Amino acid sequence: MSTGDILLTIAIIAGKSVLLLVLLLVFIAFALYADRKIWAAVQMRRGPNVVGPFGLLQSFADLTKFLFKEPVIPASANKGLFLLAPVVFAMLSLAAWAVIPLNQGWAIADLNVGVLYIFAISSLGVYGVIMGGWASNSKYAFLGALRSAAQMVSYEVSIGFVIITVLMCAGSLNLTQIVNAQDTRFGILGWYWLWLSRCSSSSSSRRWQRPTGRRSTCLRPSRNSSPATSSNIPRRRSSCSCSANT
Repeated sequence: MSTGDILLTIAIIAGKSVLLLVLLLVFIAFALYADRKIWAAVQMRRGPNVVGPFGLLQSFADLTKFLFKEPVIPASANKGLFLLAPVVFAMLSLAAWAVIPLNQGWAIADLNVGVLYIFAISSLGVYGVIMGGWASNSKYAFLGALRSAAQMVSYEVSIGFVIITVLMCAGSLNLTQIVNAQDTRFGILGWYWLWLSRCSSSSSSRRWQRPTGRRSTCLRPSRNSSPATSSNIPRRRSSCSCSANT
């Protein structure tokens, strides 16, 4: 592979990554808007309704305010680690989307160990929380960071057991293959944990197989069997087509 092909591959991957991040952030912006509007309706309030039509640009206004806001850094904190901790946490959170397929063939990295990659990335996110608490040079912030880290680890253990169940059903660590394994005739209702998928798989696997060869596979009493043994077998006409031995 030439240098030009390598640079072209890197440029394509970078373009896909930027496009995915932009679409993901836009989706998060409108998801936050929907969340605020729903909870405002629950509390009998209007919610965001000033910035843009119906308040649709409120999340973008909040982002602009956050970018130009003056950062407050404690005097005794390690400024480098204090600013690096949220960047590490955000980058690791977004990096997990590299192996998640959005559609057939729409994955930045279609890894065969995609589930293990997500586990590794989510585990590294704990370091961002610990770095923030340690860099603040405050025992209260550090204790809060340790509590958050312990909570994240405990959640990862329980989520890991849930994902192991899906892996046992799909038989693959590739996220694309896991999604394709759920493509049944019932659509979204044919997932592993629903009874419809078990019914469809069991009904398709139950097929009558006619005996092949000369020997009959029907259950019939043999000539040399005792009367007590042969009397236990119900005497009724066999439903299968058996040929006589020649």
